[in-house]
Amino acid sequence: MVDSSRKSPQKVVREVIELCADCDTCRTLMEKDCVFFPELYRLSDREKEEEIPVTEAELRELVELCTLCGLCPCPRVPEDLVKAKNGYMQKEGTPISTRLMIDVPGLARLCGTFPRLSKALTNNKAMSTLLRKVTRTHPARQIPTVTEPDFFQWAKKKGLTNRLPGSRNVTYFAGCTAGYLFPEVARATVEVLERNGETVYVPPQQCCGMPHLVEGDFDGSLQRAGLNIESLLESAKAGDNLVCSCPTCGYFMKVLLKERAYFSDDYQGSIGAGENEIRVPDPSSGNNQFRILKSAYKDILKDDGCFSAFDPMSRIGLSDALCDAGEYLARLHAEGRLDTFFNTINERMVYYAPCHQREQKIGTPYLDLLALIPGLRLESLEETDCCGMGGNFGFKTHFHEKSLAIGKPLMLKIRQHAPQAIITDCLSCRLQFNHALPYPVFHPMEILARAYRNAERGGNIS
Repeated sequence: MVDSSRKSPQKVVREVIELCADCDTCRTLMEKDCVFFPELYRLSDREKEEEIPVTEAELRELVELCTLCGLCPCPRVPEDLVKAKNGYMQKEGTPISTRLMIDVPGLARLCGTFPRLSKALTNNKAMSTLLRKVTRTHPARQIPTVTEPDFFQWAKKKGLTNRLPGSRNVTYFAGCTAGYLFPEVARATVEVLERNGETVYVPPQQCCGMPHLVEGDFDGSLQRAGLNIESLLESAKAGDNLVCSCPTCGYFMKVLLKERAYFSDDYQGSIGAGENEIRVPDPSSGNNQFRILKSAYKDILKDDGCFSAFDPMSRIGLSDALCDAGEYLARLHAEGRLDTFFNTINERMVYYAPCHQREQKIGTPYLDLLALIPGLRLESLEETDCCGMGGNFGFKTHFHEKSLAIGKPLMLKIRQHAPQAIITDCLSCRLQFNHALPYPVFHPMEILARAYRNAERGGNIS
């Protein structure tokens, strides 16, 4: 667990306020897609102009407004806010509402043990009211239900949880939302991969750890991340391609998990950095082009982030090996190995690239893939908008209205398009769209799987 006892959570948040007030970059940059920064600047301006100090209660409320969307340009801010959340959690304990909302696998096990529980909790008015009270879910929100059988049960029955001896597979990390709430998405991913001749292996996997990190539960996040690192790297060492269909899981494992790992002694030694230099990777080229004096920056550029307890080379190895499912199919297409014999879909849809997909810097591979489907008229939405859901934050009583306010510009644009359906790879966004809009919502893999069905095999592989 990361030691946050050196500073109180209040002091950490105060330092964030001072840092951001001095910089001021996010005052306008994040005004539209964030509720944290507008509130930070409101409190800071009030303190300076009216000499009204920020109270401890306001600091506590402020830290709750960060959802780790990844859109802000400074990685230190969300990292410090997570440390502050952890400090508050250590001090106050973890509310039962938080424990219930972030533990989707636990809820699935409970519903599996008591099959009637899921229906009773959502269909029975008295039970539903009690559940909303316990989980602090806004009355307007429909509580997601666990689908039976879940994807992992289906995968086990299909034999996908057993590695074929001597085979090279595509190891598929489904994530909790596709695993338990929307198993049709995970099944469609398997269908599309198998259509393209891939042998799919579903390894032992935990929740990626992102929901726990957002709430400040370091122990929960570290435990799950550690188990996934071990399991997924075992597949990578066996020669598998690692694929993930959830952009939030991908963002967590490809971006957040390796944060600061490049500054570790192990990594610097592996690339031959000199005794008094730090080599900083260039994200645009992948080369270690930037050389900085170690004596000047060693106290700033070091591997001391949330996940520094894990081997930095393992974190980097997993990040490099893991591939978004759309990115993987685009690679197959570039190599001439993608089956492009799709059935016609004569419909008009919009595609939304979610925040966590954008922050992986992989472009929008699904746009090109979906463009291969005959008859499909696809319009892309502006990439700067956010749906506002923030994982499970949109369900929370205190965040519900803020969530809808953030997402309002995007919802208006979708309504202007009046599509027959919405396509997005983020299932958290799907929950928000289902709540705010009247259009059906699909994952790109569901559309690709649909286009493959009834299409004659064997032709148009290019």
